[in-house]
Amino acid sequence: MKTEIKRYKKLQYAIAVPDSFDPARKYPTIIFLHGSGTRGTDPNVLLGNGYFEQTEKLGYDAVTFAPQCHSDSWFDLHEQLMDFAEYVSSCDFVDENRVYLMGASMGGYATWQLAISRPDLFAAIVPICGGGTYWNACRLCGMGVWAVHGAKDDAVFPEESVKMVDAINASGGNARLTMLENVGHGSWDFAYSSREIHDWMFSHSKNNSSSFEDADSMYNDPAIYG
Repeated sequence: MKTEIKRYKKLQYAIAVPDSFDPARKYPTIIFLHGSGTRGTDPNVLLGNGYFEQTEKLGYDAVTFAPQCHSDSWFDLHEQLMDFAEYVSSCDFVDENRVYLMGASMGGYATWQLAISRPDLFAAIVPICGGGTYWNACRLCGMGVWAVHGAKDDAVFPEESVKMVDAINASGGNARLTMLENVGHGSWDFAYSSREIHDWMFSHSKNNSSSFEDADSMYNDPAIYG
């Protein structure tokens, strides 16, 4: 795997490509969103994130784009993230039907929210120890969703993932959740190194996903929903 630090507008990002990378090919592509411990502007911190070491061992012929959060949280940069996801999808060597989203902790929250905001961009997502706006979860019914959480997580309560997955499935989706017994907040190690999760993720494309549902008509009664 070869890694390089680049910049797109205000976002510094790492790109990881296979050793045999051919820019004339189309690659399945992961957008990886790190947690709060990798915030800043130092690319060494970004490249030191365990995601790169763990996924390199799996040896997939895929590309990763990993932006670095230069603010307090990804929510401060939500518009930039949506723009970045569009940019990634438009790259010549990216298979736009096989763009995936994975993030942990703060990045897990951002994974849920970015997918809800732009469900048209992603074939599948893997949110790890995060949570989201479960009243909008029906917008994720048309993509693959595999959430991961530690059962003993006291930083982000496991119920956050449970609510999201339950809401998707109640709306007709097919989301799955792996709850890791005796694991706290660091459930990302399992997800990054799991061949089963990556095989499942790479099996999805937008061509075999249905269109997303629009939540606007479901929650538009101010007497009930404010």
